[in-house]
Amino acid sequence: MHINTKDLLNSIMESFDRISYVKSQDIPNIDLYMDQVTTFMDKNFRRNSRYPEDDKVMTKTMINNYAKNNLLPPPVKKKYSREHILVLIFIYYYKGFLSISDIQALLGPVTQKFFNTDKEFHIQSIYDEVFQVGYDQIEELKKQVMSKYEQAEQTFDDAPESSREFLKMFSFICFLSFDVYMKKMLIEKLIDEIKTGEREKNEKSE
Repeated sequence: MHINTKDLLNSIMESFDRISYVKSQDIPNIDLYMDQVTTFMDKNFRRNSRYPEDDKVMTKTMINNYAKNNLLPPPVKKKYSREHILVLIFIYYYKGFLSISDIQALLGPVTQKFFNTDKEFHIQSIYDEVFQVGYDQIEELKKQVMSKYEQAEQTFDDAPESSREFLKMFSFICFLSFDVYMKKMLIEKLIDEIKTGEREKNEKSE
């Protein structure tokens, strides 16, 4: 089994350099119907899918369910605003590793306070800040990934030669997976704190 992990990693690193995020000013400043929303999401995120030919970025059923579960404020006269699109983009990134309940706990306070407001600080302000900062972290992320690769390359030197290459890749995947696991656990703990805070606030207001 021959796997050129180094070439594969270099290819992935190059793809990191091509990553971009949807800037708020690139979102139409007019209200969109459902078909236009799914087309916009598909156009901007399909290329990031693992299986672009088969994966559904966001369907009508998904969006309707998000509104029913209070993840997404309801449309106005079946039309979705730029703010709706911004919330859907947050949901798109979260749904790969968070439950609907956790996404609701995380986005609920944001949409309640900052959605469709005429105040200076609004949901677009939040989106612009966190996505720009996140995008600026790509170079640091690349360094972390390379560090884990170098650690993996130092493992299994005494393994049978026929399996050594595979086991080094296995190590690399394990190191990356452990990192994801730890960060996911941290995210879930933080969301639990948000849930507790919201529950206590609601109990005091009753």
